[in-house]
Amino acid sequence: MKKRAFTTALTALALGASLCSAAHAAEPLRVVATFSILADMVRQVGGDRVAVQALVGPGEDAHVFQPSPAQARQVGQAQLLVANGLGYEGWTARLVQSAGYRGPTVQATNGVRPLDAAPGDDHDHHHGDGDHDHDAHAGHTDPHAWQSAANAQVYVKNIVNGLCAADAAGCADYRARGERYTAELRQLDADIRAAWAPVPAAQRKVITSHAAFGYYGQAYGVRFLAARGVSTDSEPSAKAVAQLVRLIRTEKVRALFIENISDPRLMEQLARETGVRASGSLYSDALTKTGGDADTYVQMMRTNTARMVAAVKGTP
Repeated sequence: MKKRAFTTALTALALGASLCSAAHAAEPLRVVATFSILADMVRQVGGDRVAVQALVGPGEDAHVFQPSPAQARQVGQAQLLVANGLGYEGWTARLVQSAGYRGPTVQATNGVRPLDAAPGDDHDHHHGDGDHDHDAHAGHTDPHAWQSAANAQVYVKNIVNGLCAADAAGCADYRARGERYTAELRQLDADIRAAWAPVPAAQRKVITSHAAFGYYGQAYGVRFLAARGVSTDSEPSAKAVAQLVRLIRTEKVRALFIENISDPRLMEQLARETGVRASGSLYSDALTKTGGDADTYVQMMRTNTARMVAAVKGTP
């Protein structure tokens, strides 16, 4: 009788251990992405196997971000950190150090061909905490590489590889979801090209708050003129603003946009001085909250394209 009871107890312990192990295996991978666009890409690839937190959330500006103690704890507890790279998040090194994070980091731009920041940009810009702990490209490179749908496919490849390294059991699922998402991005790229095709090259001119659309311009043949440099916290001089006003008048630019992360006052000044009415907002560095018209990366690119094409054509 005692032997039977002992055997039953062992069986119960083994079953309990098995259930605990299964429960542990079912827990999603804890991923921290530096900003909302990357977080969406990770969710598209990871599905239910990942729990993603964005340090810089929807509608927020990574250029002026200052991590909180709670966000440092999030990073410290993460199993994977996904960052853009190219000097975009100058606060990352200090945050990782203060959080004691020693896990893997995905640099989503690995393999992207970087663009130089446009001449006249404020290259030595600050990113939030006043430090200059940028990577080797900082000060010379435009970090907004996601603004090309072809580059977004490179991001996805890096995210898939990072998730596979952190969670080998889910790798087949990550690769399958990554392939489906990449196919969606290829279609997005083709649709953006088709949207711009009827617009004459000389008419493809857009004014934006800061120089966040260089990769979009290169990919889709659009000329962007920005009031600020590659960072939203760089303030243009009065001379630079006057030059931009003259350029808008000379080239008869119709499309002037305020970005969702930017202070609108400078763009409102340009509108007053040039007589060009602002055409609305564009989404550059951040998504909208769920339910907005740019709550995913794909929707952001579609919304931006539709608004810009309508503006340069002079249609509502």
